[in-house]
Amino acid sequence: MITRANPTDPEPARLIRLHLANSDDIGDDTSNHTMAADDLSAANIRFWTISEKGTLLGCAALKTMPDAMVEIKSMHVLEQARGKGIARVLLDFLIAEARSDSCHDMVLETGSMDAYAAARALYERMGFSYCDPIPGYSEDPNSVYMRLALDPVRQ
Repeated sequence: MITRANPTDPEPARLIRLHLANSDDIGDDTSNHTMAADDLSAANIRFWTISEKGTLLGCAALKTMPDAMVEIKSMHVLEQARGKGIARVLLDFLIAEARSDSCHDMVLETGSMDAYAAARALYERMGFSYCDPIPGYSEDPNSVYMRLALDPVRQ
């Protein structure tokens, strides 16, 4: 079940700390764009968790950007829950949310290292293509940028 959540509540905050710890091990500080729970509470960010039978399995957020664009932030699935399609469910949900909000583009930044290969492969399967740095970022050998053109839901 995917639910809107407060990233500073104890369980989501614990998940975000794990996400931060994983990203600390890869790349240098200038390349790390992972957001802490307090940052994910900003007015322009919506945050969700995914759980099964009451067990928190992952999280994801959308950051509203200019020009009908949204950025995926802090998409994370617990290691023991990986390989079960949970990231795909989260991504499908985020895309549907963005389309229902009449967004035109969904963008993201992720790591260029081997540790992020599965994430990049998922984004590629979902139709994302590689692009130049997205707003707020610059060229970085530890980062790749991806974009998905959205067809907003017609009302």
